[in-house]
Amino acid sequence: MAHHALSSQESYNPNHLLDILLGKMQLKNDAALSRMLEVAPPVISKIRHHRLPVGASLLIRMHEVTGMSIRDLRDLMGDRRTKYRLSDAQGRPKPEEKAAKEAAAQAAQQAQPQDQSDASKSGNYAH
Repeated sequence: MAHHALSSQESYNPNHLLDILLGKMQLKNDAALSRMLEVAPPVISKIRHHRLPVGASLLIRMHEVTGMSIRDLRDLMGDRRTKYRLSDAQGRPKPEEKAAKEAAAQAAQQAQPQDQSDASKSGNYAH
């Protein structure tokens, strides 16, 4: 079974959040909750069984539907993190993308005339 990083926190319990949402919105079951949140029923099941974390887009949808703050929603499921760390590699261009951009810049530079006087000598005047 694949667990996500947040599930290693002892306090993490998405079931508590889902149960509170069921009560707050006066819904009978997870299927009704999935319809209200506009997600497929297996998403709720996977969250309940710790196979899928409550993602940002789902948290935002919960906020829109309930009017509860994102902080309150995260507190209800036991997510007490205050900072989110991004990987150093995140946001960097991939090596092949970087090489392609450098090659394109070099080709563009070589295609330009070396000196403005060279352009005037060629006799290409815009009229």
